[in-house]
Amino acid sequence: MADTINQAARKGILVDTARCIGCRSCQVACKQWNKLDADKTVNQGTFENPRDLTSALYNRIRFVEKETPEAVTWRFLNERCMQCGDAGCIKVCPSPGALYRTKDGIVAYNKEKCISCKYCVSACPFNIPRYDANDKVSKCNLCQSRIDGGMTPACAKACPTEALKFGKRNDLIARAKAAKKEIYGENVLNGLGVAYALEGPPEQYGLPPNPSIPLSIFLWKDVIKPLGILGFWGSIGAMMLHYVTIGPKKVDDDLNNKEGGNE
Repeated sequence: MADTINQAARKGILVDTARCIGCRSCQVACKQWNKLDADKTVNQGTFENPRDLTSALYNRIRFVEKETPEAVTWRFLNERCMQCGDAGCIKVCPSPGALYRTKDGIVAYNKEKCISCKYCVSACPFNIPRYDANDKVSKCNLCQSRIDGGMTPACAKACPTEALKFGKRNDLIARAKAAKKEIYGENVLNGLGVAYALEGPPEQYGLPPNPSIPLSIFLWKDVIKPLGILGFWGSIGAMMLHYVTIGPKKVDDDLNNKEGGNE
């Protein structure tokens, strides 16, 4: 499926990790707006809760603990779909319209068209898509319905420190660079719709330094699997051809020979 994007009209979110206080207002607001069920969790010795994204948790705060001889410090990262400009999930999805690009550059989805193949999971370099109880894709779509209505995504609206800033992507990046911020996601994968102003290397936040779409998924989807299907149907065709052209005649000849021998 073709995936085109208008960079000038593209909208997104800039996450300023220096402003994030780990309050998780974004998580709560997201659940309220999208009417998502609470995730049942157990205490595993950390403030981080839940410990991972789920089909009912579109964004969460990752707690990054850093220990120094003087003290233990915390850094926080808002984890969600990155809204890649070059979206592997859209590229590999075999069901038209299940994953698609909106006019604002958002990677949106339609559960009714999802065929549960999970190619999108394998193609995402950030391990984002999840599947719900009905085996349908689920992830952040930047509150598409709110954006269509001229509103700010629920997470950014609820953030008390403006760590999440929503707007035209080009403007957000320009302002962050003018403030001498180190931007993660400015150019990788044709630019991330959710970019980050980090206070350290991306590895410290659990982010891949050079994210890319795994080539193996394209090899499987576009080469190996079609060849396997072709080989299967080719075998069926060969068997049918053998049956029509050789099989029945050989059986008839054998029967005639036996009958002739009995006489």
